[in-house]
Amino acid sequence: MAESCLLYYITDRSAFSGDERARRRQLLDKIAQAAANGVDYIQLRERDLSARELEVLAREAVSVVREQNKLFDGSSRPRTALLINSHTDVALAASADGVHLRAEDVSPQDVRRAWHAAARQGQELRPDPLIAVSCHSQKDVARAAADGANFAVFAPVFEKPGIKKKDAPESIPTGLDGLRRACAEKIPVLALGGVNLQNARSCLRAGAAGIAGIRLFQENEISDVVRALRR
Repeated sequence: MAESCLLYYITDRSAFSGDERARRRQLLDKIAQAAANGVDYIQLRERDLSARELEVLAREAVSVVREQNKLFDGSSRPRTALLINSHTDVALAASADGVHLRAEDVSPQDVRRAWHAAARQGQELRPDPLIAVSCHSQKDVARAAADGANFAVFAPVFEKPGIKKKDAPESIPTGLDGLRRACAEKIPVLALGGVNLQNARSCLRAGAAGIAGIRLFQENEISDVVRALRR
């Protein structure tokens, strides 16, 4: 589709089989595959974990991503960045690359202040955090851009199984028209929600800078997904 198509893998270890230990092992294997195949961003999203449990898993994930990135140092291949869902404190403790913020989270400015304060205290961090923001409307995307986010993850674009008309407005698909309006804002927008290999091209044509997904990456061979989206 496009060599420049950004790819964003959102994790969900609950989708793997086995006990908790087996699911974590499968998740870390999938993260390693994503990094090895040039996925740009990985969001560690495991929302059911406590902050302490998430930090332990985040440290393991950071280690896995860095090991894969080392294999490509000095090449033109883009390196994979690991973002932590919602928890700036965990991202800092694990020395991750940044944070994915939900609508009700702190602002990107708050994240950067905390990040730079930790750096001044001697913590080894990237100079500036990568910050993604969940958005459900053009207005949300405009706010993310004004607040200094690096990119927006816009969802849902397409209908997903289980969505009902009575559900919250942010769960109702916007369609390509909604995505197109969101992409008019001055920030990269990644399409999420019901996006698959068949309809991803239409998202890029609507102006999306890339594709985000959970099942898209977890239920398929990541090498096949990357090849299909970037060919």
